[in-house]
Amino acid sequence: MAFIEPGYIALYHSGELDRRARTLETRLACCDICPKECHVNRLENELGFCHSGRLPIVSAVCAHQGEEPVISGSKGSGTVFFGNCNMRCVYCQNYQISQNWKKQKSKEIDYHTLAESMLYLQDELGCHNINFVSPSHFVPHLVRAVLEAVPMGLRLPLVYNTNAYDSIASLRELEGIINIYLPDLRYASDYWAKKLSHTPDYVERARQAIKEMHRQVGGNVILDESGLAQQGLIVRHLILPNGLAGSDESLTWLAQELSPTVTVSIMSQYLPAHRAKQIPLLSRNISTAEYETVVSLLSDLGMENGWVQEMGASENYVPDFERDGHPFSTTPKIGE
Repeated sequence: MAFIEPGYIALYHSGELDRRARTLETRLACCDICPKECHVNRLENELGFCHSGRLPIVSAVCAHQGEEPVISGSKGSGTVFFGNCNMRCVYCQNYQISQNWKKQKSKEIDYHTLAESMLYLQDELGCHNINFVSPSHFVPHLVRAVLEAVPMGLRLPLVYNTNAYDSIASLRELEGIINIYLPDLRYASDYWAKKLSHTPDYVERARQAIKEMHRQVGGNVILDESGLAQQGLIVRHLILPNGLAGSDESLTWLAQELSPTVTVSIMSQYLPAHRAKQIPLLSRNISTAEYETVVSLLSDLGMENGWVQEMGASENYVPDFERDGHPFSTTPKIGE
């Protein structure tokens, strides 16, 4: 398939991209950008749950080899790791950048610098896409930076790499801007979502968000002639020990409410990071039996599109923003 010009370029030339940036920035004055809806004035640097104010916080920018093969390719995904988060997962493997807001404060940058970073990833490092990690609380900042980057020559597909705790209103402003949605589907139980991630309304919010992403880009991934993703949806699901992720219910929901053909990425890399060792139900890696149960479920549901990490992916795990290796490099596609 030939190169597809990203939709944000046409939106820029029509003035629609500027309109959306302004609309989103207005909402920062009484912030409802994510489902937390803290209603603080981030334009005046009032801080809500995410501890993030007027400017974007960027913890790292790199050519990342740690994503699915169609995202990382051979030259890496041009990844922008935003600081802070709108969740508080007790087992977060990137807790150094997601939950240490005092340290992250020093990593605020202006929009032009963020735009320049995106062009550096594209032109200097030759990355295949721009991958925004943990963007849910920085949607206005993301759009403003893209607005600045287009006249500088930005032309890569944009990846929205999220925990799926996203506002539908914010996602709708991203239609035609984001090419590839890469959401997690963490839980099937709000009890565990609240206890483990401080998000008591996660299940409905995440499911609504994934439905909206599916509406925008479809459930299947469109590849170019090199096998790189140009558009689509990939839903990630991290297997947790003791069934805490509700894998059966979550994957069944995906197959029945969206389609069994939706592309999924099943992750076995859980390890008791951050505060998880203090919680008995989370204090160990997943077992072979737990892993095989989820893999069998995919077959039972007729889900054949995507990838499954090999068992033992957590053994040599390093945080995403420090990783050089590729956890999916030897991972078979589902059904192979």
